Amino acid sequence: MKRIVALATSLTLSLALGLTFAACSGPPQAVVEGAGKGVPGAALDTRPDGTVASRSIPSRGGALVADYLLVDKSERLMIAYRAGQPIRAYRGIQFGDEPQGHKQFQGDERTPEGRYTIDWRNPQSRFHLSLRISYPNAADRAYAAQYGRSAGGDIFIHGQPNQLPTGRMLGDWTDGCIALSNAEIEELWQIVPNGTVIDIRP
Repeated sequence: MKRIVALATSLTLSLALGLTFAACSGPPQAVVEGAGKGVPGAALDTRPDGTVASRSIPSRGGALVADYLLVDKSERLMIAYRAGQPIRAYRGIQFGDEPQGHKQFQGDERTPEGRYTIDWRNPQSRFHLSLRISYPNAADRAYAAQYGRSAGGDIFIHGQPNQLPTGRMLGDWTDGCIALSNAEIEELWQIVPNGTVIDIRP
């Protein structure tokens, strides 16, 4: 009897842990794969069995507008949220030649880490659309100044180079910006207004 009780307790604990980790695992893989094609329509991805899966997290009606962006550099993942719920996710995002570490100086090829906002957008960018991140802030400028250097600036989320006819560049290639596919930046451009908070984590 004791063995049965112990086994039942063990199974209950395993199930509880499984549900906990599942709840913390982020959007499902089907959500974060593929390329976006705009809003509100969802991009479609064909599974091996021929059925169609959407990369987009379904909205519950109304205008699809993000109020928060989260970037995880180590996971190469960007998630757009509204009212605490994920509405879009992008995997395989690209950075500069030095993807690790917080940007400190102009020319260091790093992407900033910390909390910023989307403060401007450029439809005439050299890259397919761009949303500017409000780096540097006062602390960033003060840190660089104590070394007699510039903190740099003009850090954007953008698409691929305009001269690239199709596809995307390989590897990390920006000067510290965050690069998406052209389809993804077109989607993000539509759902992210100026003033949106963005947290960039290592």
